[in-house]
Amino acid sequence: MSLIPPGIQILGSMKTTYNHRVLTTEALEFMIHLHRKFNTRRLDLLEKRKQQQQDLIQGKPLGFLSETKHIRDNDWQIAETPKDLLDRRVEITGPPSAKMMINALNSGAKVFMADLEDSMSPTWENVIDSQINLQDAVRHNLKHNAANGKNYKLNKDIATLLVRPRGWHLPEKNIIIDGEVSSGSLTDFGLYFFHNAKERQARGTAPYFYLPKLENHLEARLWNEIFVEAQNYLKIPVGTIKATVLIETILASYEMDEILYELKDHSAGLNAGRWDYIFSVIKKFSSDPKKCLPDRRQITMEAPFMEAYCKLLVKTCHKRNAHAIGGMAAFIPSRKDEKINKTAFEKVTNDKKRESDMGFDGTWVAHPDLVDVARKVFDSKLGTEPNQRSKQTPDISITSEELSDFRIEGGQISSEGVGSNIRIAIQYIDHWLNGTGAVALYNLMEDAATAEISRAQLWQWLKTKVKLEDGRTMDSEVYQSILNQELQKLGGISKNKYREVVEILNQVVLGKEFEEFLTIPAYAYLDAET
Repeated sequence: MSLIPPGIQILGSMKTTYNHRVLTTEALEFMIHLHRKFNTRRLDLLEKRKQQQQDLIQGKPLGFLSETKHIRDNDWQIAETPKDLLDRRVEITGPPSAKMMINALNSGAKVFMADLEDSMSPTWENVIDSQINLQDAVRHNLKHNAANGKNYKLNKDIATLLVRPRGWHLPEKNIIIDGEVSSGSLTDFGLYFFHNAKERQARGTAPYFYLPKLENHLEARLWNEIFVEAQNYLKIPVGTIKATVLIETILASYEMDEILYELKDHSAGLNAGRWDYIFSVIKKFSSDPKKCLPDRRQITMEAPFMEAYCKLLVKTCHKRNAHAIGGMAAFIPSRKDEKINKTAFEKVTNDKKRESDMGFDGTWVAHPDLVDVARKVFDSKLGTEPNQRSKQTPDISITSEELSDFRIEGGQISSEGVGSNIRIAIQYIDHWLNGTGAVALYNLMEDAATAEISRAQLWQWLKTKVKLEDGRTMDSEVYQSILNQELQKLGGISKNKYREVVEILNQVVLGKEFEEFLTIPAYAYLDAET
């Protein structure tokens, strides 16, 4: 059995496989090293987020940074893109469970992003099992034997693997270092990198990452310094790691050039993380009645602020010879209703055509059945070219005001919109508490990002006392009435973990202050051995 080095405590169970394969003495020493060198900076940056939020509440306008204008204006490009990341026309994402990883890696997509963040409930078992599954996937021996007797294994040719660690804000409460709760980001990155970086190199590739929830270029700078330190620690050439940043916060959209610049040697592009981006807009302006967004279904990529953000992302990336990756098609095909599928496939096709015409180099899907749908669109646009980074758009100029103009023509807030948000939040949080972070609801893949939209809108509508389309003013009584109705439709408060779910939902909807992330209070309900 591996020895636990001094300075670190493991509060979760130490199964033999965990001890021998993931939480080895050497890996834990690496974790301690990262924590001692970088965790204070991480916490300082989280405090900076709070100050920026207060500035917005007090009316400070959003805008491009004057002190980094030279970065936006100067000519520079990111480092050369590795061969296996040149063609990213279709990427599939999902949680790192064995069966889902195998299906995704075998799907025909160019890239699979193993998501340790929004689509993974961070139970201790999930956190460590995901690392075991990633090790097996890297070594091409990942297998899964289902209860029905069906066996799953990887094909010879599989998608290029990227890993998304948890965001800066998320802790890992089962690992204590020097008396401090460790970082979920450093845990996920550190364990994956330590065990797999050299193996990836030996197989002609490298450790590739997606970085979530960044709000400014200083947070990207911290990641870059971690990458440099980690590569030096394992004596791997600096620049081996490549990372794609998800632009999924409104603040980050004003610093896209700067984020690419900070990660220049390690950058692989930017991604338009549409669901978290919408959540970020609601969160940052949750108390402003003039910036109240309508029902979630009415917030589409055709909304002017969403279109502006995507155009700026493509322009910024291609100017720097970086990939611009489009947003998620979250539809889950029905096994029973082909009419639903036909309508949805048409919507997905139109969405992907809009992205490819805008200049995106690739896009995301949530289900293997959508890979061909998206690929046909991008094949038609790209032909034999791996991407369209050469497509420059110097005539496009996106202003600060366009990025922060959240008006949606004809937008309404309805009682059905309130009910839908409650219904989705209840079911998603229930699954999350039971260890599942990606949930198919009403033919859509819901994850933490979409649940965040649901609960954030409820708080915002209550705070600003919006008028519903039926004439009622949104207040706590209306919320409670619709909550009770939705609970009854779902089987009552005694079903599943709905009692705990309602406690969490009420906390983040009725609380005096806006809770920054739903997953923070919900994490307190997760048992280490769920």
